[in-house]
Amino acid sequence: MNKVAVSGLGITPFGKHENTSLKTLLLDACLDALREANFPKIDAVYIGNFMSGSLCNQEILGAITVNDLGLGAIPAVKVEGACASGGIAFRQAFLMIQSGEYEHVLIAGVEKMKHATTEDSTRAINAAMDNDSNEKHAGLTFPGFFGMLANRYFYETGASKKHLAMVALKNREYATNNLIAQFKSPTSLEEIMNARIITDPLGLFDCSPTTDGAVAIVLSKGEKGVIVRASAQASGSTQLQEAEDVLSFPAIKESANRAYQIAGLGPEDIDVVELHDCFSMTEIIAIEELGFFKKGFGWEAVEMGLTKHGGKVPVNTSGGLLSKGHPIGATGLAQIYQIVSQLRGTSCNQVEGANIGLAQNLGGTGAYSTVHIFEGVN
Repeated sequence: MNKVAVSGLGITPFGKHENTSLKTLLLDACLDALREANFPKIDAVYIGNFMSGSLCNQEILGAITVNDLGLGAIPAVKVEGACASGGIAFRQAFLMIQSGEYEHVLIAGVEKMKHATTEDSTRAINAAMDNDSNEKHAGLTFPGFFGMLANRYFYETGASKKHLAMVALKNREYATNNLIAQFKSPTSLEEIMNARIITDPLGLFDCSPTTDGAVAIVLSKGEKGVIVRASAQASGSTQLQEAEDVLSFPAIKESANRAYQIAGLGPEDIDVVELHDCFSMTEIIAIEELGFFKKGFGWEAVEMGLTKHGGKVPVNTSGGLLSKGHPIGATGLAQIYQIVSQLRGTSCNQVEGANIGLAQNLGGTGAYSTVHIFEGVN
């Protein structure tokens, strides 16, 4: 099978783009990635997106990208996997190059959410839940789901709201150095602890924001650049009532185990991680499911600073979804953008000597997970 490497990156600032359309965000990121890759002949386009139809009344993003960039009559696909749309799009493109079908593929993710009312954006986001389930009819929302997880985690471990705040503070401290991050202003543990409650125990800083933004990546056949060592995907329960363990995301654990096996590596080999912190509680569970820390002890790792520079493994050096922002369809690719930049030695909050990086992207309440492992520039 062919080796596959990242040959181009492009990203827009994350936040509110009041006077910029969804299409412009998408094309701007794509042009930057193509320019960095020296404009290779693109064989196919994959677009990660979740809610352009419902919030922007715009679909056919793949065809629009191909047409407006003048790429010819090549195949184009829009991929939807809730918050994992970008990670899944990247995986499909990777597999097509690895198999020999294509040599150069353009992958992009985009979302425009800030113009929508809270009611409209909430309705669109809630499409990532099983809307025919009893728990959804009872009024369960994403903050409610992850708030319940947090309370159960507190009950079963020694963790408290302070540990959630420590996750949020770490990620905000990283975001202050990230030029494209949505939230760059400094904060304090006290401010995070005393912020407005969204759903007990989650406060404002514990929840990722709605975000406008786009990311693009060019993948190419060969070993010139940051190499994709492994790509894996798994599915999990779509209903809380079906979960064997509410404090576990089987899709994260399974996708991670598959990726480690493919790469011939283990958690101990990873130098830097970007993972899906849609809520502060999610990061604590994810560092356990990815094998970095024992189940039930992720909160202790946070307390000891083991997920920061100088610790066991720096996590979400971009600022994560909590502070970098969460443009849903672009999120998985933004994680990969940060990991590739780290392995190139050009990232914000650079981890010295980083050579192996991991990106983990979650969809829904654990319905999807992708894990990608990368190796540094050759």
